[in-house]
Amino acid sequence: MTDKLTAAEAEKEFWKSLKESNTGMLGLDKPGYHHQPMTGYGEDETGTIWFFTRDDTDFARDVAGGGQDGMFCYQAKDGKVQACIHGRLAIDQDRTRIDKYWNPVVAAWYPDGKDDPHLTLVRFDANDGRVWVSDKGALGFGYEVLKANLTKSTPDVGGVSDVKL
Repeated sequence: MTDKLTAAEAEKEFWKSLKESNTGMLGLDKPGYHHQPMTGYGEDETGTIWFFTRDDTDFARDVAGGGQDGMFCYQAKDGKVQACIHGRLAIDQDRTRIDKYWNPVVAAWYPDGKDDPHLTLVRFDANDGRVWVSDKGALGFGYEVLKANLTKSTPDVGGVSDVKL
C-alpha cells in the first residue's frame, strides 16, 4: 500500500482490524488526562465503539459527569493498523450490547455477572481521526528501511488518511 490511502480504505481497514484486535487506549480528550487500556467492541455501521467498565472507576465517574470528548488510540496486534480517533463518550446501559459483547474475559471483572451492580457500558461515538495502514509486515518494513538507506530515499511503509467516522 502506498501513501495514497483513501479515507474509505482507511476506515474499512480500521473497523476490520478492530474486530480482530480490539484493545487500545481510551480517555477523555483534554490536557493532562491519562488514557487507559480498554477493550472496544466496534460497530462500523453506526460508528460506535462499546467499552465495559465499572462504575466505581475514575474513568466511569468522569464520563458520567456528562457527554465528554474522548480519544481512542489504537494499534493492531500485528502492527498493520494504527489510529487515533476522536469522539463523544457517554454512559449507556444498553442491555442489548451487554448481551451481545459479554464473554468470559469481560465476566472476570464482574463477580455477579451481567447483573453486577458495578457493570457499566461506555459508548464512544467516533467522529473523526487519522488512520495509518501498512501491509508490509516486519520483513517488508525491514526491506523498505534497508532500501531507503541504500538509495538515499524514504521508505514506503504504508499510507495514512484522515477519516470521518
